[in-house]
Amino acid sequence: MIFSILDILGLIAFAISGALAGIEKKLDFFGVFVIAMVTSIGGGTLRDLLIGNTPVFWLLNLQTFYIVTAATILSIIFRQYLSFLRTSLFLFDTIGIGIFTIIGIEKGLSINFSPIVCILLGTVTACFGGVARDILCNEIPVIFRKEIYATACLMGGFMFFGLKLLHVNDDVIYVGTAGTIILIRILAVRYNWSFPKIEIK
Repeated sequence: MIFSILDILGLIAFAISGALAGIEKKLDFFGVFVIAMVTSIGGGTLRDLLIGNTPVFWLLNLQTFYIVTAATILSIIFRQYLSFLRTSLFLFDTIGIGIFTIIGIEKGLSINFSPIVCILLGTVTACFGGVARDILCNEIPVIFRKEIYATACLMGGFMFFGLKLLHVNDDVIYVGTAGTIILIRILAVRYNWSFPKIEIK
């Protein structure tokens, strides 16, 4: 039950993240909707293609379309309450990567992939939608900048399997993993944690 709820929450978080990015770029409704949709389904689409799970998930269930559409419309209607767009975008994007990492890991486990592959699959699921969003918005994808992003997903993945080894309840693992990723991302931005840039002297 909690896994289905997390899936829906992840879609909503990424849809809002994409919609806010489109609004910030002053796109029209169609443009905002496209960015929201790509952000929501991009990672899951790449994941399904990588593992040969076709047709991809959102083609088989219109629930994804309805959720993203509703989240986009609400983001536009209540945009005045999200006046600090950069902060709101960061928050919803962070929630999204925390949840989608778990979804990708579970997808890998369902077809008996090794833990390392599952963690990488979770990271792809979490990050690729944001990469597509940033490219469409003419931004350097955040995953390629100095901010801790994919690293938080990887650390959350190791947390996931660490708790599995301890035979912790699955619901606790889901919440603990997502919470770890979100906390790492927030702390990294708050305290400017980053990897060193590669520069030409």
